[in-house]
Amino acid sequence: MTQPGIDWDAAYRREAPPPWSIGRPQPELAVLIDQGRIRGDVLDSGCGHAELSLALAARGYTVVGLDASATAIAAATAAAAERGLKTATFAQADVTSFRGYPPGSEGRFSTILDSGLFHALPPERRQDYLQSIFRAAAPGAALYILAFATGALGQSDGPGPSGFTENELRDAVSQLWRVDDVRPAKLYGNAVALASVQVLSPDIERDDEGHFMAPGFLLSGHKPEE
Repeated sequence: MTQPGIDWDAAYRREAPPPWSIGRPQPELAVLIDQGRIRGDVLDSGCGHAELSLALAARGYTVVGLDASATAIAAATAAAAERGLKTATFAQADVTSFRGYPPGSEGRFSTILDSGLFHALPPERRQDYLQSIFRAAAPGAALYILAFATGALGQSDGPGPSGFTENELRDAVSQLWRVDDVRPAKLYGNAVALASVQVLSPDIERDDEGHFMAPGFLLSGHKPEE
């Protein structure tokens, strides 16, 4: 939920959590976990504070969280240790250029999860990113991307990512991955945290826990079998 070029470390060093850190997995992805659609080793790409990774590890999954922010990675590592979760590991990495994790370990992950990262990448780096996670994925691996729709935050010229139309998201990912489905979805965020940098449209849905729910899409795809 940030504009390209943001100082990710600065966002995580603030006393209050950034708008996209809601203290739990995004509900759309939590449903996938409950449905048993997550399998094998998991890559949480752009993990941030890593509540998604931690929730998966609590259910016994082996999960690796990668993020550009050393501050976020330190916080995620500390949280895993505090909760006694030994199957979650975290590392700082440029997700647009990494070559597997550990470095050089390609084709490892059976599930790739992107909880609001893809829409925040500079457009010119998005195909590099898709290439990187493709290399990290095992043949047949599942891919899930949760991304903002165009104009999700109500101001196309304000701070924040511009988002995608359904066709734009499908077309971008399908250059490399097989896209199985793109459906409407909601992305939750901290309304107070976002209000400090952007005025939310009065049309954006809110709940009684201080969250806004912005429109987006959940893309489901897979890496073709070799």
